[in-house]
Amino acid sequence: MHTELLTSSSAVALSGAVPTITVATVTTPAAGIFGWIGMTTTATVAVSPLAVIAVAGLAVYGGIKAYRHLQANS
Repeated sequence: MHTELLTSSSAVALSGAVPTITVATVTTPAAGIFGWIGMTTTATVAVSPLAVIAVAGLAVYGGIKAYRHLQANS
C-alpha cells in the first residue's frame, strides 16, 4: 500500500515538472475485489529524458574506463 502511494505521488510530481518518455504500457491486476475476479488495468511506465541521458553517460564513462584499463594491462 505504501508503494502504491509513493509511486502515484512520484508520477504526479514528475509529470508536472519534467516531460516524460513512455517506456512501456503494461497490464496489471486491478485493485481490490476487481483484481480478485480477474479484471485488469493498464499502467504506463514513464521516465525522464534526464534519466536516459544519465544512463547513456554512465555507459560511455564505464566504457572509457574499461578501455583504458585494458590498454594499460596489455
